[in-house]
Amino acid sequence: MKDYIATVVKNERIAENIHAVTFALEEKPRVRCGQFGDIFVGGTHLLRRPIAVCKVDGKEVTFCYQIKGEGTQKLKEMGTGTKLKVLMPLGNGFFVEETEKKVALVGGGVGVFPLISVLRQYAGEKEISAYIGYRNAGAVCGVDEFEKADKFVAVTDDGSYGEKMNAVQAFAKDLEKGNRPDVVLACGPTPMLRALKAVTEKENLPCFVSLEERMGCGIGACLVCVCDLTNGRKARVCKDGPVFNANEVTL
Repeated sequence: MKDYIATVVKNERIAENIHAVTFALEEKPRVRCGQFGDIFVGGTHLLRRPIAVCKVDGKEVTFCYQIKGEGTQKLKEMGTGTKLKVLMPLGNGFFVEETEKKVALVGGGVGVFPLISVLRQYAGEKEISAYIGYRNAGAVCGVDEFEKADKFVAVTDDGSYGEKMNAVQAFAKDLEKGNRPDVVLACGPTPMLRALKAVTEKENLPCFVSLEERMGCGIGACLVCVCDLTNGRKARVCKDGPVFNANEVTL
C-alpha cells in the first residue's frame, strides 16, 4: 500500500453517468485483480473515494466510476495534468486456484469494472466466460475488454442491447445447457449477488463476490463498511474484503 501522487492522463465519459479516469504514477503499482484505490478529490471532501481498479498498463492505472455525489462530480471535472493522491492497492482481491480452469464472471452495474481486472489477469491462462448485465444500451461499456473472454454474454434490463434479462439469469441459462465453470467470481448490486448465491449454492459451485459498500477510510479504521458474516461475526469490507466467499457472507 502506497499513497501515490497521481497525474490525470485522461478523464472521459464512457457511458451514461459513467466516467473513466486514467492516472500516471511515479512507478508501476503492484495490484491484483479485485483490489481498489482510495482517491482524494480535495476541497471539503476529507474522506477519499474508494473505487475499484479497472486496469493497469505499466505506470498507468484506470478507475471507472459512476457520478453519484459531490465527490465523484468533482473527480469528473479534473482535467489532464491534475495531480492528486491515490492510496493503493487496498483490500483483498480475487484469486483463482491452479485447479480451477474454467472461470465464470458475473457482473452488473459498476460491478463490471473490477471484473475487467480479473479478465486481464487470467486471460489466456484460464477459460473465461463473462456474463455482464447493463441497465440499458446507454449504460453499455467495457465491451472491448470483455470481448477478450472466451465467451461474452451482454444483456440489459430492458432488452435494448442483447437479450432482456439480468446477468444472473444469463449465467443460469448457460448453466442449464451444461456450461459449468469451476468457480464463479462476481461483483454488482447486493440483490444480484444474493440471487447468484442462491444459484451457486443449489449447483454446489464455489462463488466469490466483491461487495459494494460505502467505505470511509479504506483501511478498516472507521467501521463504516461493516458487513455480517454467516457465522454471526462482523467483517470490514475494505480490510477483510471486498472479496468474500459467498457462503461466508450475509447478502
